[in-house]
Amino acid sequence: MEMEKNEPQLSPQDEPGVLNEAELEKLGLRNLAPSPSLCTKIQKIRCSTSAAKSFLFQLLPILIWLPRYPVKEWLLRDIISGFSVGIMHLPQGLAYALLAGLPPVTGLYSAFYPVLLYFFFGTSRHISVGPFAVISVMIGSVTDSLEPSSKYLELEMTNGTNKTIINVAQRDAARVELVAALTLLVGIFQVALGLLQFGFVAIYLSEPLVRGYTTAASIQVLISQLKYIFGVEVDEYAGPLSLIYTFMELCKRLPETNTGTLVTSLIAMVCILLVKILNDKLAKKLPLPIPVELLTIIISTGISYGAKLYANYGISVVGDIPSGMRPPEAPNVNYFGKVVGNAFAIAMVSYVICISLGKIFALKHGYTVDSNQELIALGLSNFVGGFFQCYAISCSMSRSLVQESTGGNSQVAAVVSCLIILVTILKIGELFYELPKAILASIILVNLKGMFKQFKDIPALWRSNFTDLLIWLVTFVATLLLNLDMGLGVAVAFSLLTVIFRTQMAHYSILGQVSKTGIYKDLAEYDKAEEIPGVTIFRSSATVYFANAELYIGALKKKCGIDVDNLIKRKKKALKKEKKKAKKEAKKNKKIAPEAKNGCDSGNNNLGFDGMDMEAKSQEPSDDWKGSDITLPEPNGSVKDLESQVNIQPQPCYKPTLESLGLEKPPLHTLILDFTPVNFVDTVCIKTLKNIFRDFREIEVDVFLVGCHAPVMTQLERGNFFNEIITKHHLFASVHDAVTYVTRNRGENCHRLVQH
Repeated sequence: MEMEKNEPQLSPQDEPGVLNEAELEKLGLRNLAPSPSLCTKIQKIRCSTSAAKSFLFQLLPILIWLPRYPVKEWLLRDIISGFSVGIMHLPQGLAYALLAGLPPVTGLYSAFYPVLLYFFFGTSRHISVGPFAVISVMIGSVTDSLEPSSKYLELEMTNGTNKTIINVAQRDAARVELVAALTLLVGIFQVALGLLQFGFVAIYLSEPLVRGYTTAASIQVLISQLKYIFGVEVDEYAGPLSLIYTFMELCKRLPETNTGTLVTSLIAMVCILLVKILNDKLAKKLPLPIPVELLTIIISTGISYGAKLYANYGISVVGDIPSGMRPPEAPNVNYFGKVVGNAFAIAMVSYVICISLGKIFALKHGYTVDSNQELIALGLSNFVGGFFQCYAISCSMSRSLVQESTGGNSQVAAVVSCLIILVTILKIGELFYELPKAILASIILVNLKGMFKQFKDIPALWRSNFTDLLIWLVTFVATLLLNLDMGLGVAVAFSLLTVIFRTQMAHYSILGQVSKTGIYKDLAEYDKAEEIPGVTIFRSSATVYFANAELYIGALKKKCGIDVDNLIKRKKKALKKEKKKAKKEAKKNKKIAPEAKNGCDSGNNNLGFDGMDMEAKSQEPSDDWKGSDITLPEPNGSVKDLESQVNIQPQPCYKPTLESLGLEKPPLHTLILDFTPVNFVDTVCIKTLKNIFRDFREIEVDVFLVGCHAPVMTQLERGNFFNEIITKHHLFASVHDAVTYVTRNRGENCHRLVQH
């Protein structure tokens, strides 16, 4: 209580002089320089040696960091980290290619060429780019819809009976051609967006949206891999509800489960999961995580070869993996029209995942990631990869965490992992012929564990933000039901709609002064906030534009506690009555005026006035009178001006007040609109403001705007908001300045009235 008593009590009258916007611009010399012309902009982008050098260093970040690379401190750690990531790349590359519906060797190519290119163009030091489950399943949905297995069915004569089989070689060749074109188009989109400085597009894919989307994608991955876990053949579906149809088909085929395949899958999943848990618990003690996925592939391939699992138990194997590098081949651009929508969706999701992880690691290790350059780096990696039969890449969270936790400090680790993949492609790949597909499916499903943990977002978002929860759920459901491409479109549209809904559901408040300070808070939230007598301060938590302008003016009139429209209507009725009354008076006076003149003339010639006093005679109007008034006594004793009615001349007009019309005056004399939260205005907002000024002026309430930012001020000027009535004298920098101005002026006016 003592602190409250001792704190300085500042009333608006004690404040120093305040400035309105017009005075502030004059004093502060506001710069009203026009925006640069097109010629000026073109001159600025002229090529020079320094500009070319700067562009080269921006395009190739390796030219900046590689000369400064601390070999002694980082090289050994990067080699160890690269080896760890490389032995993860190998099984994941094979598995994710299967997920994309492509030959396994395609996954190895995608773990080599694009990763090597990112080394030159990328700005993140810790992310591990390459095949990723979500992108792989997005590509798989494209291959299943455009190049389904049913398109390559053939009849084969076996023991005198016809049997329908799938021409796998022909199907895989067509899918590789399709995916190469898709990857090239993804790269074109990403490079174009990066060069146009459109890295900010990632903000339209919010974290709840991305997490809901990747969770739904993980369900898609799970359903797509169950056929390899159970060893059954399932028809391929594409388009909306394809996941539901696939799951129903899978359930029908469960009686046909291959027992050997199921047992192999379960053993592999249990072993991989246990070792991963062990890795997590012993992370600080182990110099390197146990490469359980690689060990599983090697051991299972050996067992499959020795026990002849395919021949004896019908367990499906990977088959031929061609060794050696393939020459570059131009993708078939005829596919572009069919995959343009999918390509853009993949480009966005791939970029958002990369930039999100990149920024997390950059913040942790104290460096920056260029969002536009990341787009270019990913785009070039995909663009070139399209010529080498790769599929679109992204960033893997599991590999990135391993790269960072094993001491990796730069993309030199990526080069080391590329060397491991290169050796595998050239020499080792053909040894995995007998690798069971169930093992690759098991690796994929175990790696989905982190994504399934994202279901914990639902209770967390329920407690923290219901709108974000809706975004998460709508994204999840739409992606499951409508497939990955359409689901992403629905999710983005819904996310943007929530922004509009939030502005339409803005919080409107009346502000009051907190303990006679210069701080103004919501009267409903702060008990110490007091409303300034006769002054209403109104604030909206959102910007005012076409979507919520009507709601803004409705909330304003409601919060003010005045039926503004009704009061204006009553005033107009009262004015009409006054006008009718004035017309009647004018007609009556026109009739009286000639009679009064005639009476005056006959009175001057009347002999009964001969005995009048000379003083009284001298006051009578003479013939040479100019400018004096002719008056006539009224019955009530007042004097009527006749000459002014005879010679009808314009009278000085006055504006009738509410009180003069017999109407009750509003309890407030000033309305202050706090525009501090407003960051832009449109034409609808400007018209709304003009209407507010007009309506409240009609009921004798002064309106002031406060807190207009510079862009808002510019937009008001361009929108012709200011005129002879609404000037910059109605604008103030802060609420307290406006309150100080109003209270001072009201005090001075009252003081003058008392003196008079």
